[in-house]
Amino acid sequence: MTDKAQAPDPHGEELSGQVSDAVIDNWVDTKAPAWTRPYLRLSRADRPIGTWLLLLPCWWGALLAASAQGTLSLRTVWIMIGCALGAWLMRGAGCTWNDITDRDFDAKVARTKSRPLPSGQVTTKQALVWMAVQCLIALVILLSFGPFATLLGVASLALVAIYPFAKRFTWWPQVFLGLAFNWGALLAYAAVAGTLTAAPVFLYLSGIAWTLFYDTIYAHQDKEDDALIGIKSTARLFGTNTAQWLKRFLIVCVILFAAAVIEALINGSVLSLIVAIGGAWAMGWHMTWQLSRLDIDDPKICMKLFRANRDTGLLAALFLAISIFL
Repeated sequence: MTDKAQAPDPHGEELSGQVSDAVIDNWVDTKAPAWTRPYLRLSRADRPIGTWLLLLPCWWGALLAASAQGTLSLRTVWIMIGCALGAWLMRGAGCTWNDITDRDFDAKVARTKSRPLPSGQVTTKQALVWMAVQCLIALVILLSFGPFATLLGVASLALVAIYPFAKRFTWWPQVFLGLAFNWGALLAYAAVAGTLTAAPVFLYLSGIAWTLFYDTIYAHQDKEDDALIGIKSTARLFGTNTAQWLKRFLIVCVILFAAAVIEALINGSVLSLIVAIGGAWAMGWHMTWQLSRLDIDDPKICMKLFRANRDTGLLAALFLAISIFL
């Protein structure tokens, strides 16, 4: 494996193979053993926002189910911990698969050509083995969630497999990302409640609208390179009308989140219901804040706002958590 020195670390030494859009001073490039770094970069461990965006719908589902039950049991706590571990692993496996399928495209895009595969830090065979290892460890965790949740988790692999190819045949690849990234809302709800109702379905659809919001912002970073190599995205599709489309996704996201809460908690405590609906308001407020600062022609602002969606999702989770105890 060959690494290309790209940036100095805080102590003045060169960092070898650092990816261009990695978080500054991230632990992978500064603390992890050198031999592990290419694999951790494949898993985006140096860019943790994706793990958060995969994890948060899981926590929404678990917390909404717990709120409907009126208690935060030890099993629910484990499911939330297991979802955190599983999100890290499956986001890593998904990103590895994405980089395998996109390695030729990534080599032609300024932001992605420094990734481990196009830059030669790992081979395709090594990446496939690493992907399999992550999936197997995640499966062990998933099996503890019960048979129904396990089946849901296995079913999600079809969406993960399809997503990297979506941008080649549709202008709406963000829909496929939303279908895959928010599946955890169904899985975690089922793991806690033992069944699925309309509530987690509404929550799932809300998450998809949220994904359309944040990933359209993200895609504006690459729109010029994507146009040159023929990659489709909602950023290219919407163009200068992006803000109007994002407002629509915001509204749909908030309405569906509120619908999920009402469906799950309508027969319980009124105070719990009001606080949980506050999660929808908090999401809407934070997404509105993002829109007020959006500049689709400034990649740095687009990346900053994309990463800010961790806080969007955490706000919703906080309100759901509080509602359990009311």
